[in-house]
Amino acid sequence: MHSHLIPGIDDGSKSTAESIDLIKQLYEMGFRKIITTPHIMHDYYKNTPSVINAGLDNLRKGIAEEKINIKLDAAAEYMVDDGFKERIAKNELLTFGDKYLLIELSSFSPHPELSEILFDLQVAGYKVILAHPERYSYWFNEFNKYEELKDRQIFFQLNSVSLSGYYGQPVKKMAKKLVDEKMIDFVGSDMHNQTYMDALELSSREKYMHQLVDSGQLKNREL
Repeated sequence: MHSHLIPGIDDGSKSTAESIDLIKQLYEMGFRKIITTPHIMHDYYKNTPSVINAGLDNLRKGIAEEKINIKLDAAAEYMVDDGFKERIAKNELLTFGDKYLLIELSSFSPHPELSEILFDLQVAGYKVILAHPERYSYWFNEFNKYEELKDRQIFFQLNSVSLSGYYGQPVKKMAKKLVDEKMIDFVGSDMHNQTYMDALELSSREKYMHQLVDSGQLKNREL
């Protein structure tokens, strides 16, 4: 429920052939449904619902031609940046499942109006999922920030590759802590390319991944 497989519109897959190859590998791993989520950022990846849906249609055609029996849907991964409040006001946000909305934060610092933005989203009926909380190093020594978000009913989505050490040991350590504290609601691959695929295969053998899957906490099956 978090990947970058629509080719050529963000930092993920670069071609339809690359996307199809990655999807074939995901199918072989046992996946039967993918919700791919291209980046939408105010200053960099200025994707729109029409751009994403057009890319989705083309990729679905490629999958059909290759006879891969997998369902492919699309939403977006929204950066909480200076343009995000405008997107909320336009009421054009791409969601999945029961009005789930995937957001991410800057790797340098959270948006100064994050609390107000989350409030506005929830009042509007969105179920907010925070992508890869284990990667926000500015909260590593302020674990109460995670607790505050959970108290506000924000869902947490772990990048499975974090458990392989893909982003380094500090991120892996925080990922394990969030699993231990039973804070993870969703798991996503954040699939971009073959390097991520190799890390996904490694993470599938990690003890903490099995612990998380066996916990019964994950809501991926609801999507």
